[in-house]
Amino acid sequence: MSPGGPRNPTATTALVTRRDVEAAAAVLDGVAVRTALEPLDAVPGLRLKREDTQPIGAFKLRGAFHAASRLDPAVRARGLVTHSSGNHGRALAWTASRLGVPCTVVVPDDAVAVKVEAMAALGATLVPVPPAERAARADAIVAETGGALVPPFDHPHVIAGQGTVGLELLGEDVDRVLVPVGGGGLISGIAAALAGSGVSVVGVEPELAGDAAASRRAGELIAWPAADVARTAADGLRAQRLGALPWEHVAALVDDVVTVGEDAIEDAARLLHAAGVPAEASGAVATAGALTYPALVGDRTVAVVSGRNVDPAWVARVLAA
Repeated sequence: MSPGGPRNPTATTALVTRRDVEAAAAVLDGVAVRTALEPLDAVPGLRLKREDTQPIGAFKLRGAFHAASRLDPAVRARGLVTHSSGNHGRALAWTASRLGVPCTVVVPDDAVAVKVEAMAALGATLVPVPPAERAARADAIVAETGGALVPPFDHPHVIAGQGTVGLELLGEDVDRVLVPVGGGGLISGIAAALAGSGVSVVGVEPELAGDAAASRRAGELIAWPAADVARTAADGLRAQRLGALPWEHVAALVDDVVTVGEDAIEDAARLLHAAGVPAEASGAVATAGALTYPALVGDRTVAVVSGRNVDPAWVARVLAA
């Protein structure tokens, strides 16, 4: 386990609150699925939060729809814009289609083909760029079109929407939740929803994209080079750093962030697929945390399966091993 250090009680930015998450849940009623908690028999004491069963196959629907719904309608009508390797872009394209507005997604040129195709199938205009340039290009498109940027993680409305995952755990028999970490929107929202509840929130990220764990150790936000984070198969977790607002939440509300190797991610994916859970690499990372750090698994631990939009070539290789 990484030496997480003490929580930071003096965040400089206003954090998302449980009340914010509850407001997001009202917006998402009838849109996002209240996902099931299911046991994973191969890991006694562990249950899975099945976000892979959302309409677009990932939790990202929650944040994308909530944030888009909060926009001024006149601005929203000029188009939704984002940058994404796949699941957030797919969620925003689905949202735009439902709301009847255009959507543009700036995609890294190394994005998984099946995810790119899914965004295009939902009507999104795709703009491929080198991974390090995607945020800047999205900003430029907003400036050109007057549309609205819906960031993948660094926005309070996105965080509040993702936090509804955690809100659904309140009242359940849970004492720890393991959450995959990329840009930090999901873990921030879950931690906000569960603040003060006694439920421990632990982030899990690939060793090859371990910027959040490094930031926790250093006590300050650290970025990793795009070429480094691109090495992990968990393409949804290749953010070079936590967002500024997610970092405030992680520093203040998250108990620890641990890292897992690529072999552990593959082992977790095999276990999940054998149990009928078609997780993508990113979606298997929290379960990999349970396998790598058995001390994190008590009788009431939950691992979030964040998505099912798997790279077919990767999963074929993993399941054949």
